[in-house]
Amino acid sequence: MANRRAVVTGASSGIGEATVRALRASGWDVVGVARRAARLEALDAEVGSRSFAADLTNEADVAALAAHLSETGPVHAFVHVAGGARGTDRVEGGNPADWRWMFEVNVLSAQLLTAALLPLLRRASHDGGHADAVFVTSTAAQTAYAGGGGYNAAKAGESMLVHALRLELNGEPIRVVEVAPGMVFTEEFSLNRLGGDQAAAEAVYDGVAEPLVAADVADVIAYAMNAPGHVNLDLVTMRPVAQSAQHLLARGPLQPRDASI
Repeated sequence: MANRRAVVTGASSGIGEATVRALRASGWDVVGVARRAARLEALDAEVGSRSFAADLTNEADVAALAAHLSETGPVHAFVHVAGGARGTDRVEGGNPADWRWMFEVNVLSAQLLTAALLPLLRRASHDGGHADAVFVTSTAAQTAYAGGGGYNAAKAGESMLVHALRLELNGEPIRVVEVAPGMVFTEEFSLNRLGGDQAAAEAVYDGVAEPLVAADVADVIAYAMNAPGHVNLDLVTMRPVAQSAQHLLARGPLQPRDASI
């Protein structure tokens, strides 16, 4: 991966931070992007990444990011992790401000980032190379659940953006990859979704045998990006073994039904 550079959004925590670490470990140059500059700077000092603080729902910030990247080197890949959920309201009682926020951070940010960075990916893939556009969506994009309507809608919107983009880029050497995780234990996702209620956030994972962690998702992202350039992982759906489907989650130890076998 010598001289290949990736941009990772949502890099100040969770899956984004883990992706910065995984890509640095496999030799990529990495620019981490998030709003919290202090966290980005601490990560830079630890793993040798470089950072750029930006709000990806703000068009001026995204334009500034693209200009900075253009001035500082090639961009062979971006990994769009930034996003999030707010609330568990039923559709009829949904908070319009929460729904608007979820659309902006999950869908609008993906569109703004893609529009701004595609010219840089094209430039980097010129003369026989390839480039990557990687999006972390969610199994919430695939299956609805009660209390998840706003997040379902936002992540489904982002997923449709990814599918359309792959069709629009047909014939170009740019891989479009979607990674859709199920239950992932991170320090902030459920806490933010539940309005800072620590007990409620912990209860989400209570008794679940080994939910995914951020590093598991980052490993899949790194695998997709380090695969031979002609190999595209269109969609990777990943869940912990305890979660057979969006609505079917085992709590307690995982055990075979017949231990004599």
